[in-house]
Amino acid sequence: MVEENITRIELNGKEYILIGTAHVSKHSAEQVKEVIEAERPDSVCVELDEQRYQTITEGSKWKEMDIIQVIKQKRASLLLMNLAISSFQNRMAKELGIKAGQEMIQGIESAKEVGAHLVLADRNIQITFSRIWGNLGLKGKAILLSQIITSIFSRESISEEELEKLKQQDTITAMLNEFTETFPRLKKPLIDERDQYLAQKIKDAPGQKIVAVLGAAHVPGIKEEIKKEHDLKKLRAIPPKSNWPKIIGWSIPVLILAIILYTFLSNPSAGMAQTVSWILWNGSMSALGAAIAMGHPLTILTAFLAAPITSLNPLLAAGWFAGLTQAYIRRPSVKDFETLSEDVFSVKGFWNNKVSRILLIVVLANLGSSLGTFIGGADVIRVFLENL
Repeated sequence: MVEENITRIELNGKEYILIGTAHVSKHSAEQVKEVIEAERPDSVCVELDEQRYQTITEGSKWKEMDIIQVIKQKRASLLLMNLAISSFQNRMAKELGIKAGQEMIQGIESAKEVGAHLVLADRNIQITFSRIWGNLGLKGKAILLSQIITSIFSRESISEEELEKLKQQDTITAMLNEFTETFPRLKKPLIDERDQYLAQKIKDAPGQKIVAVLGAAHVPGIKEEIKKEHDLKKLRAIPPKSNWPKIIGWSIPVLILAIILYTFLSNPSAGMAQTVSWILWNGSMSALGAAIAMGHPLTILTAFLAAPITSLNPLLAAGWFAGLTQAYIRRPSVKDFETLSEDVFSVKGFWNNKVSRILLIVVLANLGSSLGTFIGGADVIRVFLENL
């Protein structure tokens, strides 16, 4: 048996066999089958969480999703990221003529064949995304979303040499590698914490011989982290949000309202000019975002009307109202959910599918509203200073 990409660890009377794989490599899947059949382990750990396991074993779950609940629960951005990563992985696999995640599927099947206990060893992907998203400011979120959307529509072919490089990183890391160079602190939730989580789950797996099927990027970290004890509950927790964003979020609208009110009392015409500027900048930029996402005219109007108000209340967002309006007017059909994973392969499909279009409307209308807040707020202050 070829030992390439295989790491063996002896620890506390247990043997751990780590298989470093590429998530879109046919050779990796073949190696997983060969190792498990030869070693006949007590447990097989796969780099999946419950959500991704169900997607792989039961097919796409999109048609069971309630898009309106997704918007109300403020999960549109996270779902868009999830879709993008799925599209990125599927595109690579399709180009190479294999099934995405084949090595994980093979690990699951081989575990059943040899009677091994199956362990879903990875942290819930939504928790990872939440911990990443929480570490980003407005600028970082805008850059991340733009890079993710760009990666969906990239049509660069993947060479065998580039595929070999993918053995050094899993799909999420492959997409966000350049981004983590710009924001180094994201390496912790994206890679380091997952190394710790995976290592602990592998170490806790029942039996004396454990085989773990992993993206190769995690193997070096797991080799070190498996020697330590890690608190899984702590790694699963979503850190409480800092109070500063809330303070700033409420301070800005209070300041804007106070400035407009003061200006109105001293110079009503200038106060009116401030109010008009605030409404036009907020409404227009949010409406532009909804229009770029090809929202229904009523959706665009909703974004325009909601933005000047929601910008003064951090608990609300114009994109939510625009997205809900679009969902009611152009409610997705079962077919939209069933074809979602294929539609996001192309720009046309992404904008034509009613589900992905709603997600784009929510995200782009919110980004437009945020931009309008800064421009409109700056103009309000300009008029105030001119009338002192």
